[in-house]
Amino acid sequence: MKTTADNLPAKSWYLVYAKPRQEELALTNLVRQGYGAYLPRVREARKRQGRRTMVVEPLFPRYLFIYLDTHTDNWGPIRSTLGVASLVRFGQEPARIPDELVDFLRAREGAAGLHEWAEQNYRAGEKVRVAEGAFRGYEGILLARNSRERVVVLLDILGRPVRTKVDVSQLERG
Repeated sequence: MKTTADNLPAKSWYLVYAKPRQEELALTNLVRQGYGAYLPRVREARKRQGRRTMVVEPLFPRYLFIYLDTHTDNWGPIRSTLGVASLVRFGQEPARIPDELVDFLRAREGAAGLHEWAEQNYRAGEKVRVAEGAFRGYEGILLARNSRERVVVLLDILGRPVRTKVDVSQLERG
């Protein structure tokens, strides 16, 4: 690894600040110009028009990483790249990101190159509360999981125990 006079590697990761909702555009244009860039993304459930859908979004909104050499890379075009607002700086120095952080993020990506939020693990017999949907506000006991996204909950409705299936994302601990 090539190092500079002050014992820092010549090529390091730096932080780019993108324009609002233009991280993908910034990434595409930086790569098109020959820069090494990385945008960690996460898949998460979002509620849109009353329905839960899975969306892919940047893990760190408005931020992406760029791999630059302090001696040979031309830093000038970065600021005027479509989608880029600026390089993040600490004082006059660009914000250098440890290689280990980028390696850590890349190592935790799934096969599709996406991070997944860890879902809450509920166990049978655990007290839960329905946080949204038709049974919002009801408390019950988790009976079983019948798939990755659905669970069977025993609710007390009008003084009678009722078994119902609920999306796991609608639950919270009771």
